[in-house]
Amino acid sequence: MLVPTPYKLMQQQLWLSADRCIFWEEEKTLIVSDLHFGKTGHFRKYGIAVPQTVYKNDLQRLVHQLQYFQPQKLIVVGDLFHSSENKELQLFCKWRHDFPALEIHLVKGNHDILHQDWYREAGICVWDEELSIRPFHFRHDLGEAAPVSGRYLFSGHIHPGVRIRGMGKQSLCLPCFYFAQNFCVLPAFSEFTGTARIDPEAGDAVFAIVEKKLVQLQ
Repeated sequence: MLVPTPYKLMQQQLWLSADRCIFWEEEKTLIVSDLHFGKTGHFRKYGIAVPQTVYKNDLQRLVHQLQYFQPQKLIVVGDLFHSSENKELQLFCKWRHDFPALEIHLVKGNHDILHQDWYREAGICVWDEELSIRPFHFRHDLGEAAPVSGRYLFSGHIHPGVRIRGMGKQSLCLPCFYFAQNFCVLPAFSEFTGTARIDPEAGDAVFAIVEKKLVQLQ
């Protein structure tokens, strides 16, 4: 694993990982969004032959991040799961038993539709709309959410991507971390997702994920 990139925000030390997550040093917390566990199983259920290795690779990447940073808490800013329960979610429960001391906090996203009992049995603390831990605030969909005074907002949902251009008409849209003045949009942790192009403004910070490396574009 490559050395994470340091980023100072609200007098807090963050570490950005090219594996699409952030470690918050002061709180010993790993922050991720849009894992969409169970998505490949959902596709296979409807006849689309997506290999289960996609899901297993995402889960293994998460294990590597937990082993590297040794967090006490995991905050998922929405869409931990993709749909109703399937065999892949059963694999998640087996994985969960390997990290019994890890606090998992889920700020519910639009895909998090499992019954409350399922989350409780999996040892996941669920927040219906938002979670605040000073000086940060966590909400899945940035939408038109009003700023919380004195707090910086972390969100996910849109799977942000930034377009870079090469020679001629060549271009790529790469997943990225997008830090604006009052909010950050996290990249989707799952690699089995698309991206939505962002249009950063002057003063924003954008870190593109390029072949498992972080490249600051502005």
